[in-house]
Amino acid sequence: MASYDLTPRIAPNLDRHLVFPLLEFLQERQLHPDEQILKAKIELLNKTNMVDYAMDIHKSLYHTDDVPQDMIERRVEVVARLKALEDAAAPLVTFLQNPNAVQELRADKHYNLQMLNDRYLIGPDQIEALYQYAKFQFECGNYSGAADYLYQYRALCTNSERSLSALWGKLAAEILMQNWDIALEELNRLKEIIDSKSFSSPLNQVQSRIWLMHWSLFIFFNHDNGRTQIIDLFNQDKYLNAIQTSAPHLLRYLATAFIVNKRRRPQFKDFIKVIQLEQYSYKDPITEFLACVYVNYDFDGAQRKMRECEEVILNDPFLGKRVEEGNFSTVPLREEFLENARLFIFETYCRSHQRIDMGVLAEKLNLNYEEAERWIVNLIRNSKLDAKIDSETGAVTMEPNRPNVYEQLIDHTKALQGRTYKLVSQILEHVQAQPAR
Repeated sequence: MASYDLTPRIAPNLDRHLVFPLLEFLQERQLHPDEQILKAKIELLNKTNMVDYAMDIHKSLYHTDDVPQDMIERRVEVVARLKALEDAAAPLVTFLQNPNAVQELRADKHYNLQMLNDRYLIGPDQIEALYQYAKFQFECGNYSGAADYLYQYRALCTNSERSLSALWGKLAAEILMQNWDIALEELNRLKEIIDSKSFSSPLNQVQSRIWLMHWSLFIFFNHDNGRTQIIDLFNQDKYLNAIQTSAPHLLRYLATAFIVNKRRRPQFKDFIKVIQLEQYSYKDPITEFLACVYVNYDFDGAQRKMRECEEVILNDPFLGKRVEEGNFSTVPLREEFLENARLFIFETYCRSHQRIDMGVLAEKLNLNYEEAERWIVNLIRNSKLDAKIDSETGAVTMEPNRPNVYEQLIDHTKALQGRTYKLVSQILEHVQAQPAR
């Protein structure tokens, strides 16, 4: 399963603090040697201000109570720098901690800057000091304080580049504190800025979209509505193009979202084409499962891939989230995935067979005979499938499903309308991008 670990591909697209939860998960699952994980943690910590944590990891790794002299000296530097930044930002921090004073602020940033300068002698230097202080707090692991200061900094900052940097930091802090609702708000705010036509350059725009999608994995696989929203984001043409160009490993998460999402979407058919197109540049058991069912109609292969998918989910930091239930822990996504994966196999297999032997079907679904029979009975009852089970012969009989001509016409018309809208939008974007003559 270590060969399916995407951490080496994902980590370069994350803030280093966001990599720690991934390493913690891998250490818990014991996918890699413990010594290797601890060394990776120290390497990350050496580039942060979390010196005390680095010292603890060093003691665990080398089984000693002593730490290198450079770590001790680094700790002294961090404390001194933190005190200096705290003093520099103190006038503005004191102002922001006064509710009566904060009420004087308005939506007009230029007014706020003038008011702060005239009444409180707070100028650009103090505002810049607040940013540096917030950033330093983040590097020290004080994510709550960093999030508050970065939010207040953005309310005063008139530099769009610095404001964007503060928004990235605020998003990272909310993710690390597991404030999923607030993190989703920050994610959408960041997406709006990245997708705007005034964004710096097309190359930076693509790179920012790739970063945004990687950071969003924390939110989408923890937020209640995340599995729908990941489809809404990743499956947009601009973001899907970025995935295909620079981050095809993200197809694992989009494929998982499509499989576990209860609402079967029209975009799913187009996504299968992407899976088919990209199978030569990236594939893992989850994408291969979809290819087996919908591209190759290889049901034996799909059955084998289902077993591998289960292991991939259990060992993926985003998909393998455990929930404690009494004395047991479960992985909810695993159960949903397997249930829907069986449904995919059953539906596709039934389209090409009118009469199906229950034993064969049980094998395809990776269930024993009794489990398969109960599963199919419940499926027929809940999904109102036009099918019958013959207990004497042990077979499932499917009634022919003749397509409704009118429904087909309506579907094709809707699809044509969508393609026309997309074409018009692309033409307008092209025209607006042309220099004025």
